[in-house]
Amino acid sequence: MKLSNRIESVEESGTVKFTPLIQKLKQEGREIISFAIGEPEYDTPAPVIEATKHALDAQKTKYGPVSGIPELRAALAKQFYGYDADNIIISNGSKHSLYSLFQVLCDPGDEVIIPKPCWTSFPQQVKLAGGIPVLLDTIKAQLDCEGIEKAITPKTKAILLNSPNNPTGAVYPKEDMERIARLSLKHDLYIVSDEAYDIFVYDGIDYKSFFAFHEVRDRAIITKSFSKTYSMTGFRIGYIAASKAIVNAVAKCQGHATGNVCSFAQYGALAALSLDERIFSQWRTELERKRDIAYGYVSKLFDCIKPQGAFYLFPNVLKYLKNGKTSEDFAADLLERAGVAVVPGEAFGTPNHIRISYAVPEDILKKGLEKIAEVL
Repeated sequence: MKLSNRIESVEESGTVKFTPLIQKLKQEGREIISFAIGEPEYDTPAPVIEATKHALDAQKTKYGPVSGIPELRAALAKQFYGYDADNIIISNGSKHSLYSLFQVLCDPGDEVIIPKPCWTSFPQQVKLAGGIPVLLDTIKAQLDCEGIEKAITPKTKAILLNSPNNPTGAVYPKEDMERIARLSLKHDLYIVSDEAYDIFVYDGIDYKSFFAFHEVRDRAIITKSFSKTYSMTGFRIGYIAASKAIVNAVAKCQGHATGNVCSFAQYGALAALSLDERIFSQWRTELERKRDIAYGYVSKLFDCIKPQGAFYLFPNVLKYLKNGKTSEDFAADLLERAGVAVVPGEAFGTPNHIRISYAVPEDILKKGLEKIAEVL
């Protein structure tokens, strides 16, 4: 029997493609250093764990509001001047937020412009909604604003931005964001801004959320996550900040897809919002140091743009690709010969590259990069 054309058009998640091979090598007794997972190395902060346990003890284990517990929505709304709890909806992580968003934004054939390299799930989520992802190259990892305007057609519904960027670590400057804001007004488009890495910005760069551009708040949709910011990847808590019309539409979709997000996990998320800011300052400082260490190694081996945020490097490995080999072949070879896992650039719409996550302990980071250098 035939499956739907919709699911047949969707590709497997490129960031999990190598997981079976990694597991196989580990079962064979191989030591594998993984630079493939986009996950902070830090333990989930103790107050988050304690609040989650307390919620379990208090029997916060029943169905809850589809849009999230009121306390959490109200607390998150304080980050967005002029918004209240009704402008926030809690989701099962950013993936869920973005999936639901495109379900409510896209009719069949609608186009969503996505600068690439881009996170592996962006184009697939648009396809799942019946839309058409329009992937546009960036220029040295920065937005090609002129190219974006040229790509706009009568079918364009939205522009999807991700800054700090996964996989490049690029942070888009205020001037480019303003140009995109003007384009959204000129052509009546939504702007979906994935800001999952917003606290991980380095070199004193003045990072701007798309929410900062007041004139486009009615069309700006911000998605964020507790996963990276608070080292809570397994909690699966994300959220959308947007107009009440968008939030209500997403709630309608979510009500039929998942219902409420895990009740007791939301109380852990609520506790996370009260954590001492010095924790994040320390994490950011440590990651910036690891960025510098990793870039020092990688820039000697590959052409690589120095990232300004997130926790990834995205080097060009073309000079090592002989006899028709791809970056997928290169990544598989590194795994087999060096015991180091990376993600090939094909997963992010950009062949001839690999993604390296430096969000690992410093000794492991150095050891893995030295292993890569040895086999090259």
